[in-house]
Amino acid sequence: MLFMVIERFKDRNAVAVYRRFQEKGRMLPEGLNYIDSWVQLDLHNCFQLMECDDTSLFTQWTSHWQDLVEFEIIPVVTGKEARELVASQL
Repeated sequence: MLFMVIERFKDRNAVAVYRRFQEKGRMLPEGLNYIDSWVQLDLHNCFQLMECDDTSLFTQWTSHWQDLVEFEIIPVVTGKEARELVASQL
């Protein structure tokens, strides 16, 4: 299953987030897969596309970052999958 993860950097402190990333990496548990990310131009928010079958893995991962980042984790589908879901209603 796919998830859009919205990270809001606490105190708008991207430097602290990137410093930890440089030192420790993403710190993902086995089974939680990073696909890609985009960062807002002002460096206050990051948007990550991730994939996993066990949503409890997000708790393990976010525990490494919760002092620096507020998370919003949203299950998503691709545009193609969304079209297929509504096709019978068109």
